[in-house]
Amino acid sequence: MTRRTGDAQGRTSRRHFLATASSVTAAGLATEIAGQAAQPAQRASRPNVLLILSDDHSAAHVGCYGNPDIRTPNLDDFAAQGIRFDRAYVTCPQCVPSRASIMTGRSPVGIGMTRFSAPLPREVKVFPELLREAGYFTGVAGRTHHLDGMAAAPEETTKVLDKYGLRTFAKRVNYAKTGSREAATKQLEEFVDLVPAGSPFFLQLSFSDPHRPLDPNAIPVPHDPGKLILPPHFPDTQLVREDFARYYDEISRFDSDVARVLQILTDRGLAQDTIVLVMGDNGASLFRGKGTLYEFGIRVPLLVRWPGHIKPGSSTNQLVSGEDLAPTLLEAAGLSAPSAMSGRSFIPLFSANASSVRTHVFAERGAHGVGLPGQSAAFDLSRCIVSQTHKLIYNALWQIPYWPVDFAGDAHWKQLQAMSAEGKLSPRLSRLYFSPTRPMFELYNLVSDPNELCNVVGQPETASIERELKAMLQEWMILERDYLPLPVPPPPRH
Repeated sequence: MTRRTGDAQGRTSRRHFLATASSVTAAGLATEIAGQAAQPAQRASRPNVLLILSDDHSAAHVGCYGNPDIRTPNLDDFAAQGIRFDRAYVTCPQCVPSRASIMTGRSPVGIGMTRFSAPLPREVKVFPELLREAGYFTGVAGRTHHLDGMAAAPEETTKVLDKYGLRTFAKRVNYAKTGSREAATKQLEEFVDLVPAGSPFFLQLSFSDPHRPLDPNAIPVPHDPGKLILPPHFPDTQLVREDFARYYDEISRFDSDVARVLQILTDRGLAQDTIVLVMGDNGASLFRGKGTLYEFGIRVPLLVRWPGHIKPGSSTNQLVSGEDLAPTLLEAAGLSAPSAMSGRSFIPLFSANASSVRTHVFAERGAHGVGLPGQSAAFDLSRCIVSQTHKLIYNALWQIPYWPVDFAGDAHWKQLQAMSAEGKLSPRLSRLYFSPTRPMFELYNLVSDPNELCNVVGQPETASIERELKAMLQEWMILERDYLPLPVPPPPRH
């Protein structure tokens, strides 16, 4: 009994903390959601939900986010039909923990999903289960959902997963299939055919683009490497440009896949009754992207269309988190979010006169894949907090140098390693990518320094901001029962 009481108090404290970091009170949302609670007679009018996920896709790499080089006409048209979220952050720059947050409305730390290869605990519910209980037909399709442990795990891991029945996702939804990008649209059609008459549906449809390895033949007319505008933190070499162009090509291919998916909804007469969300599961596998807590790692595209509820061509620069999708979609379905969810519904942001629903977002970085901790690509322990103006990154393993996720073996990175060893890289690039250690804390003014090139931690003019963000990160880590040492240590003992 004592343990259950303590857990309840912990959940209450955590939700209170999140509510105080928001201009929308938890009590107000609870009252609003309760007033829309599910009634059997309302189920026929509930919206369908289609969540389309790209893989390793940063917000900067869609035309409607201000990128003049990339060709994404269908995503741009889709954004014009709904709302574009300019500051959507995932809770982790890695597939598994980020997708776990999207599905559960909770942080990876809070649900024990910071290790990439972990299966989602059975006692942690995903929001499609709640939709299913309320009469929705639910499913996942396309690229793997990543929440049953790694398919390519060693035999020792597989035996444990099988022995204890830890692969649970197929039991949580009505339909669970995985497959190639070509299979994804066919699975969508198969899923829709299985939906019972009069029942609303939810489907997460995942695509592999633009995940590495990058396909040199992704589209008929590739992007021209020589014409691309490189981000300021990119080294400018021919091999880097060619790699970046291939990344753009895969996003253009994803753009055409989205067009096919939307056409299926239109052809089936489902477009008007379906909330469609297009989102990246985490940031790009590029420099300071996937596996890091920089903007390219955790800020992703999020586009939402809901006819009759969202004004076409809307946009917002308010902060939202990956853990906010679950309570948002539950509210759209007329359901209350469980008290365990730390996410915040962002339905209020669909209104033109909306105030913010949160003032900060948090993200974590843990183990990646199943490799041993030989470098920071396989194993890193970092946390961050993002405000409307600043970001604080806490590198608990500051002694480990930067190492890229998924492209350390590629030609363009090996060339940069050689250039650094020969002293042919600029001091700034050498510092960013080949310093033997990293700062324990990094603080960036995202307004004046959106590319995060000037670490202002320890500066007198930002001391108050640094203290405030560290204190809020400390509180979040305590309430989420984070296992890392806290960023604000006790005073030294004399």
